[in-house]
Parts: sequence; C-alpha cells; structure tokens
Amino acid sequence: MDVTLLGTGAPAGLPRPHCPCAACATALGPHARAATALLVDGALLLDLTPGAALAAARAGRSLAGVAQVLLSHPHDGPPVEVPAGLPQPGRVPDGRELALLTGHRVRAVALDAPGTGYAVTGPEGQRLLYLPPGGAPAGIEEGTAQTYDMVLADVVGRPDALARLRAVGSVGPTTDVVAVHLDHDVPPGPELRRRLAAAGARAVPDGTTLTVGAYEDVPDVPRRTLVLGGARSGKSVEAERRLESFPGVLYVATGGSRGGDTEWASRVAAHRERRPGSWRTAETCDLVPLLAEDGPPLLIDCLSLWLTDAMDAVGAWDDAEWAGGGEKALRERVTALTDAVRATRRTVVAVSNEVGSGIVPATASGRRYRDELGRLNAAFAAECEQVLLVVAGQALPLRG
Repeated sequence: MDVTLLGTGAPAGLPRPHCPCAACATALGPHARAATALLVDGALLLDLTPGAALAAARAGRSLAGVAQVLLSHPHDGPPVEVPAGLPQPGRVPDGRELALLTGHRVRAVALDAPGTGYAVTGPEGQRLLYLPPGGAPAGIEEGTAQTYDMVLADVVGRPDALARLRAVGSVGPTTDVVAVHLDHDVPPGPELRRRLAAAGARAVPDGTTLTVGAYEDVPDVPRRTLVLGGARSGKSVEAERRLESFPGVLYVATGGSRGGDTEWASRVAAHRERRPGSWRTAETCDLVPLLAEDGPPLLIDCLSLWLTDAMDAVGAWDDAEWAGGGEKALRERVTALTDAVRATRRTVVAVSNEVGSGIVPATASGRRYRDELGRLNAAFAAECEQVLLVVAGQALPLRG
C-alpha cells in the first residue's frame, strides 16, 4: 500500500498567509507545506484540500482513479471545488467500516476531540492510521488494539496521542510515525527533524510517496540523553518534550519538597503543570536502583541537585572531612551512578546545570561544587548516546 502526501501542513498551510513570524518567514521552498491530504493507492483520498489535483500532478499521481473521498477535520472547512470526476467528499461514522471495491477497508476511529480518524487496511493487509489535527484516539484498550505499520498524526500538537497509541501497542518499534498538520509552532529544518526524531517520528516533504510497511526510515530513539543548560535556559522543558510522546514516564525529582520554601514550591508546581497527567513522580536521590529496574522511561531532574545531596552525605563542604575520605566517597557514588547508567535498559533523559561558564564562586566550597558538577556532567555524558546543550531555549546537539 502506497501513500502520497499531497500536503503535510496545518489547515492554513505553512507559511500561513500574511503571518510575519520567523517560522513562516523561513518556510520556503522544500520547507513550505500545503494543508495535509493523503492519496492512498490512487484510490482513496483522505481530506480534500485546495489544489489537490495540482499537488497530485506535481507528485506524478492522478486523482482519476479515486473512488472515495473522506473528510477528517471537525468541520468540512471552507468550500473547496471538487475536481471533475471525483466523488463528493463524505465522512464515515465513528466505529463504522467502509469497504471499497479496490480491496481497501476504512474504519472510522473515535477521537477525544471533534473530528474523525481513519484506520485503513490495504488489500494485502498493511495498516495505517490517519488522525486529524488536534485529535487523539479515544477509548483504546490494551490488548484489543492492532499494531499499525504507519501512523500519520499531529505529533507536534498532540504528542500525547502517540503516547496513548504506544501504551496499548498500536505503535510499536517498527511503526513508521510520520508527522503531518505541521504548523509554525516549530521552526523548519534541523530543529523540526531533531524534535520529531526524539519522539520516534519523522517529517517528509509534500509530494512524497511512502510505502506502508517499509521500516528502514524509522528513527532510533536514543536510550540515554543528557540535557545541559544554564538557569532558565529551557533545559527542563526540552527534557520533558523528549518524552511527552511516551506513556507512563517516571519523573524523578531529586530536589525534594523543601517544606516551608514557598519559592521552591512554586517552581515545583510549575513543573508539575507542564507534565502530562499520565506521568508518575518519585522524589528521591537514590537513582541506582531505579536505573537497574526494568520499567517505563525515566526523566531525572536534575543531576546538580543529586550532586548536592551526595556532597552533603559525604561531608564535602568541610575541608577536613573532604580530605579525610569525603572526596573518595563522592567518587565512588559518581562511579556507581555512571555504571548504572551504562548498564540500564530503560530510556533515560537526565537534566543537569552547566555552571562552569559563569562567575568563579567566591568560596572554596562553591568552587568545589562547580568542579565536581563539571566532572559529574562529563562522566554522565560519556555514557549517553545523545547530549544536548540548551541556550536561550535552543537545543544544540553536542553528541548524537
């Protein structure tokens, strides 16, 4: 089963008409995207958009063989002239299945938002799922869902939709996840590719024809990632974004609750509000056992607070205790942590501060902490497939 993407953009397209934003200003040439529409085996058209016939011709395809046109958006949109020879667009009621003479079967998937999703099974059994912008499947139960060969969805706008599909097994390691309905929320080019790759997804230019069931282009999600950055650089947001399309994430908060500290409480509350409701939270600095266990992905925020706790435990702030065995004890703790990171089978995203580029601390203990954090970051990074430095909200890949 082949799918030609006549468009891959948001309903208004990319760039948006008359939008002066930086993303729209740079969405030119191959980065420009028409509203998303899919042509399946030349027989089924999912979403009729302006210029569909011309887009098909540019892709070397024809709409002459289209037997069915189905709409997915919550509304039928602005009036679009139906090209000559095409059937009138329609919609399949949720839960109902439509059989085409070409051998394709189309089942309407209920969503948690207005609109209709479509699960298409080809004549040879390949399966694809197409979701409209802003939509995620509703009511999927584990054990009853089928695994799709390809999913085309609003990965940037609704990463939780992908997490739901992964949770029930509808998206597996070999599922080709293609981002569509792309808007100006994410700049085009390398930044878009990087964000999608972290979710195990990819984007393709308008006019691309994909073969459902061809898995060679599925990106590998790194198992271990370290996200570095300064204060308020956006490093925690970047780390959370990398796991928001995965189910059951365990958020490991190493800073504790700090009872009575209202400023700290407001920081914790802001972090919690950003996180998906399906994530669990553990407040602990005992990371080695968590890394040794099998389980869902870990988001560790952050290593700098873990180091503070470790230095407290070994008496690192006192020169005499540091020289009398504290330094050796801290090295052993760091080695145990990095060994656990090397051996873990879990997906791990860790956050840490990059403090070595700032003002030299005025105290010996402050300089000791700065030096030890630099050593910890370097040792942890050595065990990671991907390392990022976040500056002013922009993630710069250092490795991977």
